[in-house]
Amino acid sequence: MMNSTKYSYFILSPYFDVGLFKYLWFMIIMCFYVVIVGSNVLLIVVICVNRSLHEPMYLFLCSLFVNELFGSTGLFPFLLVQILSDIHTVSPPLCFLQIILVCIYGSVEFTNLAVMSYDKFLAICYPLQYNTLMTQKKIAILIALIWLYPFIAIPVLLSLSVPLQLCGNVINKVYCDNYSVVKLACYDTTVNNVYGLTYASTIICVFIFIVYSYVRILRVCFSGSKQTRQKAVSTCTPHLASLLNFSFGCFFEIIQSRFDMKNVPVIVRILLSLYWLSCPPLFNLILYGLNFTKVRIVCKRLVFGYL
Repeated sequence: MMNSTKYSYFILSPYFDVGLFKYLWFMIIMCFYVVIVGSNVLLIVVICVNRSLHEPMYLFLCSLFVNELFGSTGLFPFLLVQILSDIHTVSPPLCFLQIILVCIYGSVEFTNLAVMSYDKFLAICYPLQYNTLMTQKKIAILIALIWLYPFIAIPVLLSLSVPLQLCGNVINKVYCDNYSVVKLACYDTTVNNVYGLTYASTIICVFIFIVYSYVRILRVCFSGSKQTRQKAVSTCTPHLASLLNFSFGCFFEIIQSRFDMKNVPVIVRILLSLYWLSCPPLFNLILYGLNFTKVRIVCKRLVFGYL
């Protein structure tokens, strides 16, 4: 039996001394964070205050932008503190708080994208019945489900990790995540693994639903007119790009957590592990905030004081 210890802190091993360059990295990441917060807050305000944007697509986008703020707040302030620190440690309560924020962000992001795919499925496959099928009440229920399920499931996941007796306190990441903590456990973690797999299976079901939605959309595109295909492409391209972008980041994060990545340079591992948390907020801003004419017009009016 291995000896267990009650550690008062976790060590984040990937950080290394970069000398005075840490101030440069601090400024770069700070600017990155300010842009994410400022742009997403602007888009949330624009959608909320303008009645012409109170449509299903924009309301689901508003939920997505709120989640971008949620995830960014769970990562960037923590990174900024660690960059300036000489000792890269974190207390267990703060570590577990970050795990909750990061996990909820990931779950809400993926579920939100799934609901948006359902919205596009109804809009393209049932255009005449769309307003009847996608009512204000249904929109409210879908947005509530997007947020409610992760806020219930993730704390339960964490409640299984907090009591674990640990045989180490070194986390091989620049931020805290649940699987890294579970790997430090001295004893059997079957319950954690079973619950984790059960939760992962729900995410897989969501992914299957997204695939099903796009298969149905493609069938309509191939059997419809040229105008129908053009409408489907213009409607689905931003969402599909956002989904692929986020999925790529999640895929590498899962691969890095489950397999030995020692042959990959440290800086590459760090950047790719941060990709799914840091890039989607800006990527979605470009895709949705700048790509939709109606949003651009309202943003200009709001910024220049015409509202």
